[in-house]
Amino acid sequence: MTMPNRHYGELKDSYLFYNIAQKVNAYRAAHPDAQICRLGIGDVSLPLCGAVIRALHAAVDDQAKAETFHGYMPECGAPFFREAVQGHYARRGVKLEADEIFVSSGASDELGDILDLFSADNTALVIEPAYPAYVDANILAGHKVLHLPSGAENGFVPAPSMEHRADILYICSPNNPTGAVFSRDKLRAWVDFANKTGAVILFDAAYEAFIEEDGVPHSIFEIPGARGCAIEICSLSKTAGFTGTRCGYTVIPKELACGGMNLNAMWVRNRTTKTNGVSYILQRGAAAVFTEEGQRQIMENIRVYKKNAACLMETLDRLGIWYCGGKNAPYIWLRCPGGMGSWEFFDLLLEKAQIIGTPGAGFGSCGEGYFRFSTFGSPAETAEAARRLEKLLAKE
Repeated sequence: MTMPNRHYGELKDSYLFYNIAQKVNAYRAAHPDAQICRLGIGDVSLPLCGAVIRALHAAVDDQAKAETFHGYMPECGAPFFREAVQGHYARRGVKLEADEIFVSSGASDELGDILDLFSADNTALVIEPAYPAYVDANILAGHKVLHLPSGAENGFVPAPSMEHRADILYICSPNNPTGAVFSRDKLRAWVDFANKTGAVILFDAAYEAFIEEDGVPHSIFEIPGARGCAIEICSLSKTAGFTGTRCGYTVIPKELACGGMNLNAMWVRNRTTKTNGVSYILQRGAAAVFTEEGQRQIMENIRVYKKNAACLMETLDRLGIWYCGGKNAPYIWLRCPGGMGSWEFFDLLLEKAQIIGTPGAGFGSCGEGYFRFSTFGSPAETAEAARRLEKLLAKE
C-alpha cells in the first residue's frame, strides 16, 4: 500500500486569509457600492521598471533567432545572472564567489525546498510573529518546531539563549509581519550563537532593499563568522515587483558544512536533480535589476511605497497608537487600540471604515492584539485609508 506523508495531518488549518476573504466577500455582498481600501495584501501595485521590461523583450527576441536561442539553462543559474548578483554584493562590501549564488523562482519556493538539505531529525526555531510557511514547511519535513515569542518589550528582535537551542534558526530581517530589523550587534549575537551551537541560520532577506537605517545589515554575510553558519534567501518580488514574474536567489557559502557534508555541493546536486532552472527570459530580466539603471528605477518605486508608509505612520503618531516597522520595511505592525483583539479590530476597520488589514493573530499566538498594514497600495488609496483611519479612531 502506498503511504502518504502523514505530516500533512499535523498541519494546523490556516484560516487567516480564508477568513479575511470570507469576511470581505460577505461585506461586499451587503454593501456592493462600498469603496474598500486594501492594506492587507503583501502584493506590489507598481509595474516592472523599464530596464527590466526592455531586458525581457530583448530576451524574447533572442528566443526567436537560431543564433541567440537558449534551451535548457544551467540549473543553478546562468553565469550572467550569478555574476550580476555577485557584483551587487561586492558593491556593498560582501565578497561572494559566483558559484555560491543559486537562482530560484522566489523566496517562498526556496524556503520550502531548502529543507531538503536537512535530516528529519532536526529541530527548527521560529521567531514569532512569523511568516506562517516557516512552520508549515518544517512540519512537512518532519522537523520538530520550537516557537520563540517576541514582543514590543524587545522590539520584536529577541536575543538568543541556550533555551533556544535548535538545529535550524529562522531570521527574517526586515521582518514580515512586524517590519522590525536586526541591528548589526543583534544579528552578530545570533551568528555567534549559531557557530557556538552548530546551528544553521536560514536568513530571509526578501525585504532588504527597504532598509534605510545606518547600522542595519542588508545581508547576514556582512557579519563576521556568518559564512560558516548561514544560508541567505533573497527575492526580487518586493525589491523589483517580481511577485508575478518569479525570480530570486540563494547564497550558500562553500565553507558551510553539517556533519561532514558540504551544503553548497549538496545544493548543486539537489538543483541538478530536481529542477531545470529558471528560464533564460526571466534571468535576463532579473539581471537587469542589478544594473545601474535598474537599481535607480526600482528605488524610485520603493520610494513610492515608503511615502505610503510615512503617510500611515504620521496618522498613527497623531492617534497615539504604538507601532513598529514602516521605516525599513513595507509593513507597519501596530498595537490594536483600546485593548482590542486582532480580529475585533479587523471587523471594526472593515465595518466602520472599509479598510482591510491583516490580523496579527494569523502570524502566531504572540501576534494577538496586533495588526499589520501593507504599504504596497497606490498613494491615493493609502491616503484615503489614512484619512478614514484617523476619522474613525479619533472618536474612540
